[in-house]
Amino acid sequence: MWKSCKICRMARIRLLHWKAEEAARYLESLRAAGHAVEYQEELRPGMLRAHPPDAFVIDLSRLPAQGREIGISLRQSPATRRLPLVFCEGAADKVEAVRALLPDASYCGFSKLKSTLRQALAAPVKEPVRPVAMMDRFAARSTAQKLGIKEGCAVCVVDAPRDYLAVLGKLPAGVSFVEEPDQPAAVTLCFVSDLPSLQARMSELRTLASASKLWFCWRKGRTAVGGLSDSIRATGIALGLVDYKICSINEVWSGMLFARKR
Repeated sequence: MWKSCKICRMARIRLLHWKAEEAARYLESLRAAGHAVEYQEELRPGMLRAHPPDAFVIDLSRLPAQGREIGISLRQSPATRRLPLVFCEGAADKVEAVRALLPDASYCGFSKLKSTLRQALAAPVKEPVRPVAMMDRFAARSTAQKLGIKEGCAVCVVDAPRDYLAVLGKLPAGVSFVEEPDQPAAVTLCFVSDLPSLQARMSELRTLASASKLWFCWRKGRTAVGGLSDSIRATGIALGLVDYKICSINEVWSGMLFARKR
């Protein structure tokens, strides 16, 4: 595949952009350069690794944290580790934060995309940097720090297990809890155990993502809810939400943080 692409100067490119209307200019530019471009606004689990392209182009102008974590995930997988990563656009501070973790990826503005991609395809990184995955980066932090629970803030708990205080561990001073989603809270934790309850609760709570850190939490390793993390992500996307952080809460629970799609 690589030899044939090199000879005809065409490569198969996977574009990652979170808004289809704004992705159109990328598609036009890359296709005009002779590349075959694959793009879906909504990604399905495993899509990026199932049929790896020749290179990834990742937009950082929207949801830069999402783009960063996808780039890191691609470097974690043997199937995609050595493929060129080209990050395009984005606020300077967000781009530098990504560059600090992935210094050997390529970075450019839109006007330089075609030339930067051409250079990245011609000289792929032989020994790419493999940043620590998000869950491992947060391993040393307390549960409260991972979830964004700060001193004096209110936390809304929905469908919480009886031992939720033990799950959260030591908390900052002045933290209070509410159990009604219509009450203001800086952090909302919704605990889900199956797909029907997930879909119902996510539909009900999605508006909170504009004013609260909206977490959906699930038990690890339960065969009855196998693949629930993928279902949480897919359900959120269908309801106009995007996930931008995932963490291990404790040895039993994991959580995924959502925001409203812009």
